[in-house]
Amino acid sequence: MAKAASSGYSSLFKPATGMWDAIRLRRSETRDIVKRLGVINREHVVINGYPVHHPVTVFNSAVTVERGEEGEFLVLYARIVAGYYMYVSSVIEIPIPLEDLHSGDINLNIYTGRIVIYPSTRYDLWGAEDPRVYRLEGDNRLYMTYTGRTVNYFRPGNERTLPITAVREEKDGQPQWVKIHAYTLAGGLQKHLVSNKDAYLYKQGSDLYLFQRLHMDSDEYFTVVSRLSEQVLHKGQDNGCPRRVEVSDGFEILRPARFETKIGWSTPPVRVGGDSVVALMHGVDEELQAYRVFAVELGLSRDEVVVKAVTPHYIMAPQRLWEIFGDRPYVVFPCGIWQLDKREYVISYGASDTFVGIGLVNLDELLGELDKGRIYE
Repeated sequence: MAKAASSGYSSLFKPATGMWDAIRLRRSETRDIVKRLGVINREHVVINGYPVHHPVTVFNSAVTVERGEEGEFLVLYARIVAGYYMYVSSVIEIPIPLEDLHSGDINLNIYTGRIVIYPSTRYDLWGAEDPRVYRLEGDNRLYMTYTGRTVNYFRPGNERTLPITAVREEKDGQPQWVKIHAYTLAGGLQKHLVSNKDAYLYKQGSDLYLFQRLHMDSDEYFTVVSRLSEQVLHKGQDNGCPRRVEVSDGFEILRPARFETKIGWSTPPVRVGGDSVVALMHGVDEELQAYRVFAVELGLSRDEVVVKAVTPHYIMAPQRLWEIFGDRPYVVFPCGIWQLDKREYVISYGASDTFVGIGLVNLDELLGELDKGRIYE
């Protein structure tokens, strides 16, 4: 039986069509379909332009595949920590020759990266965490949405974390990430928000959607998809600071199953035809507080969001030693997904809050697992 909300906050969001059916289908079982390709630790990464040679730790990475003059590169956008005192994070860009992924040399070689997102505004003063990197339909630029730990992070009260979106633009012939938006809740709800994480944008035609995971002061978690005006993308900074974008309404997509304490969004969605997208999500179980991964297929339209299918079981769970033992035991936390070829997608994930893991998932196999929990065609 699904956990019911005890406060009035659930009434603020429309339940997605099929939400309750999807919750009932889920089981505390795992059929792991992600092939592990490699793992990167702090000693694999040299920071360029910063007086610390290696980060203290590197984890929770987004991923892209890009072509340069020297060939194709797997580019990681990983969260790094330079010191444990306040656990302040930045995002480092690490290009890796794609051939290293295929040969297995990714487990052996050392790569140089540069910090591209770091604390610089009131919205991310205490850290930039867990980036998601993606392209939007009709726009060849890269976007990144990450969690900013605000100036209030260590103060009692609200607005401790906010999702922030940055866009990569060319400036003086060099790529530069520009922070453009910080998302807040409208209608006085922001003061009841403990944190907002796991966010990213998705565009389908002229419709722009924000995926976000809200933690309210009732200690409830909501995975929400909200529509935004496309015009938001044309509004940039406000006096050098990301512009505040108020988000209202939205659809609640899923609630934790009876064996979980919370769930959240993992990777940006993959379009699989028509109005349908597949998104990976993570769930935290009650017994070990372990992070595992499942998937949902959603149908997006202006009037509703439909949960078309859910994997009845987890499709990825901590297995390898680096996923089980680290700063935060028993964690696989995907942040990145990118298409390698017609049916294969590379996944980048945080392993035990200490390493970056690289995996591979076959789209046909993933859709086959979703068919086992199909609710709507």
